[in-house]
Amino acid sequence: MKKVVFLLMTILLFFGAQNKYYAQGEAAVPFLLLAPDSRAGGIGESGTGLADNSAAIFWNPAGIAFLTGSEVSITHSNWLPQFNLDLFYDYLTYRQYVESLGGSVTASITYMNFGEFVRTSSQSPDPIGTFRSFDAALTLGYATKLSNDWGMGFNFRVIHSRLSDQPTEHEQGSGVATSVSFDIGAMWRPEILNIPLIGDMGNRFSIGANLSNLGPKITYIDQAQSDPIPTNFRLGFATRIFEDEYNSLTYTLDFSKLLVSRVDSGKTKDEFYKAIFTAWADQSFGEELRDIVTSMGLEYWYGKPDDFMFALRTGFFYEDPSYGNRKFLTLGAGIRYDMYGFDFSYITTDMFKDGENHPLSDTLRFTLLIGWGSTPSQTKGFPRGI
Repeated sequence: MKKVVFLLMTILLFFGAQNKYYAQGEAAVPFLLLAPDSRAGGIGESGTGLADNSAAIFWNPAGIAFLTGSEVSITHSNWLPQFNLDLFYDYLTYRQYVESLGGSVTASITYMNFGEFVRTSSQSPDPIGTFRSFDAALTLGYATKLSNDWGMGFNFRVIHSRLSDQPTEHEQGSGVATSVSFDIGAMWRPEILNIPLIGDMGNRFSIGANLSNLGPKITYIDQAQSDPIPTNFRLGFATRIFEDEYNSLTYTLDFSKLLVSRVDSGKTKDEFYKAIFTAWADQSFGEELRDIVTSMGLEYWYGKPDDFMFALRTGFFYEDPSYGNRKFLTLGAGIRYDMYGFDFSYITTDMFKDGENHPLSDTLRFTLLIGWGSTPSQTKGFPRGI
C-alpha cells in the first residue's frame, strides 16, 4: 500500500508526465519544487532574480537582504483541478528586518494536502479504514547584505511526509518520514551599472542564484530504499525595462535544474553533496541542456508605491518534452493599498495541442499579504509592489 500511495502521489503531483524523468521517481517530496506564491506564479513561475517580497524564501532568500520592514503572506491553491481531487496547498511566509542582526529573519510553512484514501489489505479489496496523506515543511532563514550590491541568504528546513500512517503487511517502516535540508542564495543588484548603448541600469537589474533542498535522503521503509530529496539549482535575471512616476515594467527570466543523479536500476544514487556535481554530467551535454527548465515573465505596475497600485502579469513556462513536457502560459494581477496586498495567478495550457484536460489547466493561486515598516528607499527602484 505504501508504495502504491507514494507512486500515486508522485504522479499526481507532477502532472502525470509520461517521460523518463518522472517515471523514474528521481526524488521524493516533490512538493518542495512547486512554485508557491501567486506573484511569481503570474510571471511564468520565475522569481529568482526578482525576489523582492517574503516569497523570496522559496525563490532566492538573498533577495530579502535588500528589504527592510516586515511582511506576512498566505497563499492558497487547489492543485491539479482537472483531476477533481482533494489536493490543495497552503504557503505561509514571514520576514522581519532586525537592525541589530544586520539583516532579516524569515520563516515559512508549506503544506500539501493529498486528501483521504481508503485502506485495503492484500487479501481483500474491501475497505478496512481510511487515512489522510500530506507533506509539510517548516523553513527558517536569515538574509543580509554583504555590500550595497551583494546579498546572501540561508535557509534551514524540516520536512515531514505522511503518505500512509501504517506499513504494508510485509514491510518494515511506514509511509511516514522526516528529513532536513538547507538552501543558500546570492543576489547581485548593483546601485550603479552603466552599460554601453543602454545607459545606467543601477537598481534596475539583478542576477540571483539559489541552491535549494541540500540534504540527506528521506527514508520511508529502510535505509536501503531511501530516496533523495529534490535538490535544485536556480539562476535568475530581472530587469526594469521602463519606469516613471506612475508606471513600471519588469522582465524576469529563470533557469532551473534538478540536481539528482541518474543511475542504472539497482544502484545507489549519489548523496546530495556529490549529486550537485555529478548531476551536471551524468548525460550527454545536449541532454543536460534539455533538462534545464526555462521560465520568464512580464510585470506591469501602475500607481505610486505609497498609495494605491495595481499590477498585471503574464509569463511562459517551458519544460522539454523528454523531461516533463510542462508548457503553459500564466496570467496574474495584484493590488496594493497602504500596507495590504492581494495577488492571484492563473495557468492556461489552451494554446498547446495537449492542453485539453491537462491537469495544470485552470490552476489558480490566491495570496493575501501585509507589509509594514519599510524605509522610503524600499519603495523606489526594484522593490516596487512589496
